[in-house]
Amino acid sequence: MSFRSRRLEALFGGPLGDATYEQIASLVGVEEAAEAEDLDYKQQLTAADPKGKEELAKDVCAFANHIGGVLVIGLAEARGVPSKALDTDLTDAHLRHLEQVIGSSTAPSVRYETYQLHNPAEQGRGFLIIAVPRSPQGPHAVITPPTKPTEKALRYPRRSGSRTNWLTETDVATAYHHRFTASAGRASRLLEVEREALASLPASNQPQLLVTVTPEVPGDMAITRETYNRYQQDLLTTSPGLGDGDSFFSRIGIGSRRLIATSGQPDGYGYQYCELHRDGSGVWAAGMLSGTAIVDSKEFHFANLDAVVYELLSALAFLGAHARDRAGTTGTARVKAALVEAPHTHPHGPPRPNLAPLLPFRIDQVDNHGVRRAQLSTQMCPYADAEAVALVDDLADARAPLVQAAAYLADELVQAFGIVEATPITRDGSINAAAWTAYYKARIEPWARARQVPLIH
Repeated sequence: MSFRSRRLEALFGGPLGDATYEQIASLVGVEEAAEAEDLDYKQQLTAADPKGKEELAKDVCAFANHIGGVLVIGLAEARGVPSKALDTDLTDAHLRHLEQVIGSSTAPSVRYETYQLHNPAEQGRGFLIIAVPRSPQGPHAVITPPTKPTEKALRYPRRSGSRTNWLTETDVATAYHHRFTASAGRASRLLEVEREALASLPASNQPQLLVTVTPEVPGDMAITRETYNRYQQDLLTTSPGLGDGDSFFSRIGIGSRRLIATSGQPDGYGYQYCELHRDGSGVWAAGMLSGTAIVDSKEFHFANLDAVVYELLSALAFLGAHARDRAGTTGTARVKAALVEAPHTHPHGPPRPNLAPLLPFRIDQVDNHGVRRAQLSTQMCPYADAEAVALVDDLADARAPLVQAAAYLADELVQAFGIVEATPITRDGSINAAAWTAYYKARIEPWARARQVPLIH
């Protein structure tokens, strides 16, 4: 689970992983960099005695139990504002010690990331950044022995402004309730988002790929006249396809707590329908008809394997970017992909329309000239689905981890058609160039090179 904060990234000059020693040192005397609910400074952090261990556990639990935050070690502060750079120990032994303290002093153990920014003039010393995301497993407790006899028995800290407060018994009970209901709630939310999109699709006998993403920790995308104009411009001028500069959404509208983006004609093939919810959830329904064929006097629809994989990759990256960049979510998300021969064949789809004919559906592959079809499926399938959990940042960053997540889903989808693997991508996050037709290969290869995704030739 990764921590992302647009506010802190603007303050630090970019993502935490790209921050430099000089950038952090330049915060000295900057009032805008004062301690806040998502930012704290420590001159030193040894955690060598009971009090130090308790303080470290309290700091990371407080962030995890609130909105997440960053602890910068090696910067002294005066009234909350960084006042002096005082490098801290960055040796492996010290970092392992801090890891052991956090692991043994918090319950459930708080997840976090560290970034070491070495002083160019003195290797082994510099700034240590501890980034703690908001946790869906909260509340997290400090379990080290209290260092004060009068310490409260309930030891669940939470950040409040630039201070740390302790949760009350009611706070703790409420947090536990949220923890145990959150997973079921997000599963229900994913199904709700998918159902609402299915109900909004036009009547059709066209095969569809539906990709749904629901972050575990909900975000909040503001929808105002100003933000709508900005989102509309972005959605109309930025291609949602990976490496594809010539496909765009053509209409952007507003729904209940969501943006709606579409392209193509509702009654035509290749219609695209996308809902982007305020909480960071999203669903993309893409028409997947590549052609029709007749075998043994039986006519059927089929979709190209590489087309399915390409649309899946594009949808995951696009929906992940919405969750992170518009709704401000981070951490993990529930992800679902469903491939149906028509919207109404989905278990939660709309009623069957009075349209004919409804043809069976399968996955095959045409050659680079679009003339010859290679049989891949061993059976027809009206509905196939796959679910996974992925990091929002992995989807939005659109690199090898995106391919890994897509491969997991794609393999399960195609196995419903009797196909062992989705060969255009691999579970280790590589692109198999030989398994793509010329049309999609011209898009996916430049994207892979630009994103440093391994290519297999």
